[in-house]
Parts: sequence; structure tokens; C-alpha cells
Amino acid sequence: MEQIKKLIENAWQHREALSEKPVKEAIEFVIEELDKGRLRVAEPAGGDWQVNTWIKKAVILYFPIRKMETTEVGIFEFHDKIPLKKNYAEQGVRVVPHALARYGSYIAKGVVMMPSYINIGAYVEGGTMVDTWATVGSCAQIGKHVHLSGGVGIGGVLEPVQAAPVIVEENCFIGSRSIVVEGVRIGREAVLGANVVITQSTRIIDVSGKEPVEFRGYVPPRSVVIPGSYPKKFPAGEYQVSCALIIGKRKESTDKKTSLNQALRDYDVSV
Repeated sequence: MEQIKKLIENAWQHREALSEKPVKEAIEFVIEELDKGRLRVAEPAGGDWQVNTWIKKAVILYFPIRKMETTEVGIFEFHDKIPLKKNYAEQGVRVVPHALARYGSYIAKGVVMMPSYINIGAYVEGGTMVDTWATVGSCAQIGKHVHLSGGVGIGGVLEPVQAAPVIVEENCFIGSRSIVVEGVRIGREAVLGANVVITQSTRIIDVSGKEPVEFRGYVPPRSVVIPGSYPKKFPAGEYQVSCALIIGKRKESTDKKTSLNQALRDYDVSV
């Protein structure tokens, strides 16, 4: 693996090396390992997350060594450089038409994909529901038993290579039409209400105590979050700016509510 890492790092600095067979093989090996879940762009490390920048470089370098190809699926036609994932039955993944995932993304056993999209480099752990029209961007990390509700947008990131991807830890519930981008990290068991938008610059304000506590780019574990706004002065006057409000911690009643979706993850139940 160290030799493969050296080849990729060298190709990153010297793009002419992309024409060399060992470099191409090294890049293709990394993408296959990502696809199988044996490598990942980011991984837990001592209570925090470590970004493996050399793997992200391999993902970026995969594009220039690929050629455009036409793929036909029945009456549908695609024209792209990256093939689609295959063999879902062998992997124990339920895929509802028209769900799509690119090769190089890892989707664990027990994941349910409603009509949705998962991009290259993403890592989706077991028991997670990717609901209708939800998107999981490139290199995003989604934990076990997460529910990405309808229309959720999980942003992707490739460059800059040192930037962390979006991370949604285990047992989170992300409400319909919510958007999480720019490497934001959602702590385990957090609940985001519908239409919550969080970027690195979004003020995340805990208003559950006597004094507000502010976060940026991070939602603490078991937080219950709703959309909010705060007044901000501009040259043209004072206007409301969007923020995210933490109104409390997840309670047993919240756990019961999200568990109602368990039937959708069970292959033996007709839904």
C-alpha cells in the first residue's frame, strides 16, 4: 500500500506520470478498494476523523485516466467516464428504480436506496436509508442506521484535497429537504428537522440553555436541530439571515418516531 501511495502522490505532482501503466493500475486499485469498502476517504480516529488525502487524490486522478463511454440500461442511455455500481443482490443492498450509485462508492449490506444518487468515494454504512431524491455527494461518510429523508442533499468534496468531507455519524435522522455541505460533521444520533441548511459558515446556535452556545461546522451528538434566523445589519438595512437552532437533545419519543422507518429497511416487509 505504501508503494501505491507513493505512485499516486508522485502522479499528483507530475501529471505526465498518468500515462504510465503502474500509475494507472495503482489508481484503479484504490478505486476498487473504495468500492469494496476496504479503503475510505475519511475514517474515525481517536474520537475525531482523519482525512486520507492521498485517497482523495486517487479519486481525482481517476477521471483523467478514464475515457467517456456510453452505457445503455433498457431505454435509458448514459454517457460518462465512471461506470455504475453492480451486483447489489450479492452485496445485500436494496435498490429501488431509479436509484443510482457510481462505481467507487461503498454501500454496505442492509442499505436501502430509494430513487436517489450516491457519488464516487462516498461510504454508506449498513442499515441506512437513502430516501427518495436524496443525494450523497462524492467522498461523504454516512454512518450506520442513518435516515436521509426525501430530497436531502449531502454535499460532496474533492478539492481542496485536505478538506474534510461531509460526515453524518450513526443513527442520525436528517429531515426532508435538509442540506449539509462543505465538510460539516453531524454527531451521532442527531436529528435535523426539515429544511435545515448547514454550511461551514452557518451559525449553529444551541438555545436550549440560559445562554446561547454557538458552533460552526459541527452538530453535537443527539442534538435536535430546526431552521432559524437572526437579524444582521447590512448597508441597505437589517435583514434576517438563516441559521440552525439546537432546541434540545434527542429524547426517547424521538427515537420511537424515527424507528417507524425500520420497516423500510427490512427486506421481508412489503412497502
